[in-house]
Amino acid sequence: MSKLFDLTGKVALITGSTRGIGKAIAEEMARAGAKVVISSRKPEPCHEVCEAIKAEGHEAIAVPCNVGSKDDLMNLVDETLAAFGKIDILVCNAATNPVYGPTAEVSDEAWDKILDTNVKGTFWLCNRVLPIMAENGGGNVVIISSIAGLRGNSVIGTYGVSKAAEAALARNLAVEWGPKNIRVNAIAPGLVRTDFAKALVEDPVRRQRAEERTPVRRIGDPVDIAGVALFLSSAGSAYVTGQTIVADGGETIC
Repeated sequence: MSKLFDLTGKVALITGSTRGIGKAIAEEMARAGAKVVISSRKPEPCHEVCEAIKAEGHEAIAVPCNVGSKDDLMNLVDETLAAFGKIDILVCNAATNPVYGPTAEVSDEAWDKILDTNVKGTFWLCNRVLPIMAENGGGNVVIISSIAGLRGNSVIGTYGVSKAAEAALARNLAVEWGPKNIRVNAIAPGLVRTDFAKALVEDPVRRQRAEERTPVRRIGDPVDIAGVALFLSSAGSAYVTGQTIVADGGETIC
């Protein structure tokens, strides 16, 4: 393996890492040599993914966490430090979107849940982890945004607002923490084969329509995003910070 992408000795904390994009990121980082922390709300999936990664010969721990709870997030960091003593890579992937439809139909409760989970949770976690990274000489943060944060959307607009806010947070944190050797970037995935997009992917007509409007003529796979996250967490991207890398098969260029 090129040293540019070697994560041997690094500790990577990935939220929402029991399925989809987060799971793929955890698996690929483990294969690149990192010790990984698997986290999502439910304990059983956390332990299942953790054991599967360990069965491949890698180091991993499982720490259940609801990213909408500040106490859970603080415990997640504490458990990681207790196990590994440091955090070199933070991937903020966990997110929610409980509503579909026009913004005018979104209740106050749903708005608060989306913004609290997707933005405030990331804000809390970064504010806890980045000082630890600084004390250790630096680190890398990857925030999973979305192309929904780059353009308007009539059905997941509030989710898009939260994802635009996360990209803005990445830029600001990059400015604030760059002098401490910490890089912060965001990834804006397009349509990826995950539970989030299950209804569209399993509808042949809608799936074909989506594939035809994408230059690469396919829907993304979680590993497509994992590769970008690996790049942004490694020495291969040492001069990249504050950016939102779009990984959408070219959908937004059409």
